[in-house]
Amino acid sequence: MVKANIAKGPFEPTFESLTKFECPEWFRDAKLGIWSHWGAQSVPMYGDWYARNMYYEGSEQYRYHIRHYGHPSKFGYKDIVQLWKAEKFDPESLMDLYVAAGAKYFVAQAMHHDNFFNYDSKIHRWNSVNMGPKKDIVAMWKAAASRRGLPFGLTEHLGATFSWFQFNKGQDKEGLYAGIPYDGNDPEYEDLYLPNREHYDPNNLQTEPTPWYTDNSWWHQRWLDVIKEVIDLYQPDLLYSDGGLPFASAWDRKDAPLDDPLFEAGLQAAAHLYNTSAAASGGVNRAVYNQKDRRQSVYRIGILDIERSQLPGIKPDPWQTDTCVGDWFYHVKNEYKKPGHVIEILVDIIAKNGNLLLNIPQKPDGTIDDECTYILQEMAKWIQICGEGVYGTRPFRISGEGQSRVVIDHFKEDRVEWNSSDFRFTQKGNTLYAFQMQWPEDHRAVIRTLTLADKVESVRLLGVGEVPFEQPYGALIVSLPDRQPTPYVNCLAIELKP
Repeated sequence: MVKANIAKGPFEPTFESLTKFECPEWFRDAKLGIWSHWGAQSVPMYGDWYARNMYYEGSEQYRYHIRHYGHPSKFGYKDIVQLWKAEKFDPESLMDLYVAAGAKYFVAQAMHHDNFFNYDSKIHRWNSVNMGPKKDIVAMWKAAASRRGLPFGLTEHLGATFSWFQFNKGQDKEGLYAGIPYDGNDPEYEDLYLPNREHYDPNNLQTEPTPWYTDNSWWHQRWLDVIKEVIDLYQPDLLYSDGGLPFASAWDRKDAPLDDPLFEAGLQAAAHLYNTSAAASGGVNRAVYNQKDRRQSVYRIGILDIERSQLPGIKPDPWQTDTCVGDWFYHVKNEYKKPGHVIEILVDIIAKNGNLLLNIPQKPDGTIDDECTYILQEMAKWIQICGEGVYGTRPFRISGEGQSRVVIDHFKEDRVEWNSSDFRFTQKGNTLYAFQMQWPEDHRAVIRTLTLADKVESVRLLGVGEVPFEQPYGALIVSLPDRQPTPYVNCLAIELKP
């Protein structure tokens, strides 16, 4: 049994109590958040899961590591973290870019699966204040977000760490270092590499850790202590767990009953988050908890998050997609999404009552590259024109019209081949916003969703002004100018008679 001294308030650490959660208006209105998925694993600039895969003999990251840094029996992840300096990290300038690009909330990473913390932890020495950058990265991000009035969130990826980090207990099977243990076997560094030897099976190496979450009361208590520390130090407006509600909502435990004691740690963390927020907000919770279990009984304690995918249609409850313009950690070989692709993803998501949390990968020195800067600058130009149809809106009775659809297939994010009959809708008051996913060659927008009961009073093309229209038999036909106001998705503001 795990236990924490959680804050008193309107929520108890039970499903019955936590399902009384109501989404705060700031999250419903915000639509777009920017995420810094950044930490010591950015040092090699060779992509996600580096801390794990550098110990996976034969993997691409293993080969890079031994050729660039040396063998992991001599130079391991404990040494990589010391190379992270964040020497050019300027959260103020970055936050200006993010706000201009349309971000209405900002989310930082507290720790990834690598068990290295980005804040001044008093219970874990492997953190960015004691080592590496010698900076409280989380505190610096929060200060920059707060100065701009942005709600501030944190992501934690710690629940999976105990089993995820198992490969550091291995050794090469062949070559010059065959049989020589990796540095994860050194007891001096067990607080980083963890006492997880029982998870390592050299005859059954999996790219995915199994089990994803371990049935380990010591680890559950450790996780809860850490998450409580994070909440107490930074009082985040949003807390995201990478996975389902720990520890019974793992990918290998999707049917765990709600009375499973493995839920205890996660329920206590969520209650502490909400009660801490309520204590600072006149008794009303304004915090959001994100997790990835799609069972209604579980996601109703907060906001459902979907990694690198989304929903096929409108969901009554607000939800969120988290994705990245490239790999989660900076990767020199990555190809990025184009600005138009990012904008199309955002529009399709908000039409379905969702938010987009977008990661902009940072180099180990804290900067972003020119390609990311360009994406943000193009988003800023677009949001200046079309932002009216984004913020503070709610779903229309349907999310859109047209035959083109986003493919819902796990992490697949291929760009859709939209055509001029494809629209996505949002609404604010009596204004219907129709985002035209492809500009029509004949300069006519035809919207068939409206009925005879939907009396159109006027139509504006955002970035231009009023445009001519006719409404025969309910369908709306809009005459568009020769030049489109933005080369990306354009938006019509349709005023309906009350």
